[in-house]
Amino acid sequence: MWVAAYLRRCGAEGQSAVLRRRGAAEAGAIFVKVDGLDGRSAVYEPAPQSMAVERERGVERTFIRAHEPEWIESGEAEKRLQREVAFDPDLWIVEVEDRDGRVWLDLVR
Repeated sequence: MWVAAYLRRCGAEGQSAVLRRRGAAEAGAIFVKVDGLDGRSAVYEPAPQSMAVERERGVERTFIRAHEPEWIESGEAEKRLQREVAFDPDLWIVEVEDRDGRVWLDLVR
């Protein structure tokens, strides 16, 4: 349900977003890849529970960038996602295309 709402939100913002990988409905973690359309990407993963203080304000899901730099090479992003799938085959992957890196996620900094 969250993924469908997120895809609609991206569409409403005029951005292309697709579900690349459907995971387990009841237990799959959600990863979001942002493709900058210029060879660079960013990957966002669920924030650890210890960082999820936002939940006190009614935020259902929080995310954190999965790498230190703001952008990484798209090939490196794909390798990261492949490693995550190998570790957790239940996960979901959503991909957004946005040159400015907008994600419309609740981020933990």
